[in-house]
Amino acid sequence: MMLEDPYRLLRSGHVQAQGIVDTMTQPIVVLDQRFYVTTANNAFVKTFQVERDDLLGKSLFDLGDGQWDIPELRDLIAGVIPRAAAVIGFEVKHDFPGIGQRTFLVDARRLVHPDDNSTNILVLFDDVTERQRHDAEMDFILSETRHRMKNLSAVVRALALQTEVEGLTAAEYRQTFLGRLEVTLRAQEIAARNEAVDLHGLLRQAVGEVWSDRITYDGPAVQLGPSKILAASMIFHELATNAIKYGALSSGEGSVRVAWTLEKGLTDKTYLNCRWSERDGPAVQPPKRKGYGTEMIEGTAAHLGGSVELFYAVEGLSAIIRIPL
Repeated sequence: MMLEDPYRLLRSGHVQAQGIVDTMTQPIVVLDQRFYVTTANNAFVKTFQVERDDLLGKSLFDLGDGQWDIPELRDLIAGVIPRAAAVIGFEVKHDFPGIGQRTFLVDARRLVHPDDNSTNILVLFDDVTERQRHDAEMDFILSETRHRMKNLSAVVRALALQTEVEGLTAAEYRQTFLGRLEVTLRAQEIAARNEAVDLHGLLRQAVGEVWSDRITYDGPAVQLGPSKILAASMIFHELATNAIKYGALSSGEGSVRVAWTLEKGLTDKTYLNCRWSERDGPAVQPPKRKGYGTEMIEGTAAHLGGSVELFYAVEGLSAIIRIPL
C-alpha cells in the first residue's frame, strides 16, 4: 500500500466518527486523560452558544464560568478510566452564560476503542429543564385534583348529613339534596377555571333561570374571584330555595329584588354589600330554631370574612350580605 492509502483510510474513519458524533442531538464532548476537550459536537456548540475553537484544548472544568467545576463531578469523572466506572445522571443546575437557568444530567463513560485501551472519556449532557418543569406541573395537577376530590367528597357528605330529614318524604329529601349538590358542582366547575366571574351571571345561575321573570337584579359590575365563587353560589341558592319553599316565590304574586353596592372599609378593603328583599309572599315570621340553611348562610359568610343579617319582616324576608372583595 502507498502511504496515502492508510492516511486516507484514517481520515475517512475520523470524518465518519465525527459525523456520527455531530448527528447526535444531545451535547457531547470527548476528553483526554487530562480532562481536556479533544472533540465537541455541533449540539454542544449550539446549546451552550460557544465557538468550537474556544473549546478544543480547554479543560472541561474551565469552560464557561466554571459551571462544571463541581468537586463531586470532578471526582466521578476522574474515576471513569482507572476504575472503569461510569457517571450516570449527575444533575447540574446552573445559570449558564447566554442561555440562563437550566438543568442538565451528565453522563460520562470511557470511549470504546478496538484495542480496549482508550484513555478518552465521552461526556454527554442531557437538558432536562423542560422535562422537570413538565413533571412538576403534572405533580401539581395530580395533587390539586386529589385535593379537590377530597374537598368535593367532604362537601357532598356535609350536604347529605346536614340536609334535614324531619318531616320530609324521601322524594322531598332527594329533591332538596340534589338541588344543593347541583349548585355546588356548577360553582366548583366555574371556580376550577381559576378566573373571576361576573356577579350578575353567578346570581342568575345560583338562583335558577326558571325564576328570572320574578327576580330583579340591580348593581354595578362586580367580579368575584375564584375563592369566592362557591361560597357566594351556596348563599344565594339557599336564599332562593327558602323563597321557593316558604317565601315570596312560593306564591303567584311574590317577587325578589337583589341589589348590591360596593363600599370601602376602614382598612381600605372593598366590601360587597348585597341586599336580598322579598315582597308579596306569605307572611313571614322568625323560625323557632336555626335550620341548616340559616347556619350555612351565616357560616359561609363568616368564613369569607363577612357577615349576614336576616330580617323577618311581615312583608317578606330580607337579608343583607357583606363580603370582602
